Amino acid sequence: MSWLALDIGGANLKAADGLGFAVARPFPLWQRPQALAGEIARLLADAPAAERIAVTMTGELADCFGTKREGVAAIARAASEAAAGRALAIYLTDGSLVPLEEAITRPLEAAASNWHALARFAGRYAPGGSALLIDIGSTTADLIPLAGGVPAAQGRTDPERMAAGELVYTGVIRSPVCAVSRWLPWRGGRVPTAQELFATTWDAYLVLGDLEEEPGSVHTADGRPATRGAARDRLARCICADREVFSEQDALCAARRIAEDQLEGLCEAAGRLVRRMGSPPGTMIVCGQGEFLGRRLVERLGIVSSVVSLHETLGPILSRCAPAHALAVLARES
Repeated sequence: MSWLALDIGGANLKAADGLGFAVARPFPLWQRPQALAGEIARLLADAPAAERIAVTMTGELADCFGTKREGVAAIARAASEAAAGRALAIYLTDGSLVPLEEAITRPLEAAASNWHALARFAGRYAPGGSALLIDIGSTTADLIPLAGGVPAAQGRTDPERMAAGELVYTGVIRSPVCAVSRWLPWRGGRVPTAQELFATTWDAYLVLGDLEEEPGSVHTADGRPATRGAARDRLARCICADREVFSEQDALCAARRIAEDQLEGLCEAAGRLVRRMGSPPGTMIVCGQGEFLGRRLVERLGIVSSVVSLHETLGPILSRCAPAHALAVLARES
């Protein structure tokens, strides 16, 4: 039985078949919820043929929905419409795949369930002892403890996971600079960041070269291309400056400050989590679009452990779409 898995987020749609195919496409769900079924259908049309569709989601948090219950129902029904008669199952945080109507009656188990699928899959890389899964994406970072190859998270829902430090709402693309850094260096001093969406972490990592330029992508803070030049302009506006008074060196210094502040925030959360685990994890598993930041986090924590990179093990696109790939593998194995 062939499967294709969908990971439906608020800003991106991802698909994978568990056999090597994966794709990620930007889609601002909060702006165009009525277009979701059509976007999923286009994604399915470009993917390998599959008899069954498995779905996990995080997009129910988008503010186009009044409640998560409403969001889960809307996303599940859009996926079912796009599936065009193919069997469809929704993944829940208890590890089960259930029919659409059952998922709608269990919205808090269907909501934001992708981390659980990924953690179950990642457990095969650390079948014994303790491990820590670090998945840093465009919007969020998941820090998930594993014990004996299975998820050992305290939280299940987003609020519970945030309270436990297992979900850190920061990522390498969409996090506003003003939420990450309270100040930026400039001309030998420091300037408070303007509390406005002038730039995001994407701009910092473009300037630093951690992320490749995407001239064709305009899903940036100002709608201009994701290039280093445009990123410099966006970073300048974070201190209410412009390119005439904000040099390339100024941009580089600002980007380094932003990257350091984001790393420090993640290190604080991960440190608390490791202390709660009782003993240092023997294995660190890193993945996601921000795997480069995950590697820095592992180094900063200073824990002697083996490191498994899904970027190296599976390839960059599967690492970026790891929850979708994980769900497809789990569905096939079930």
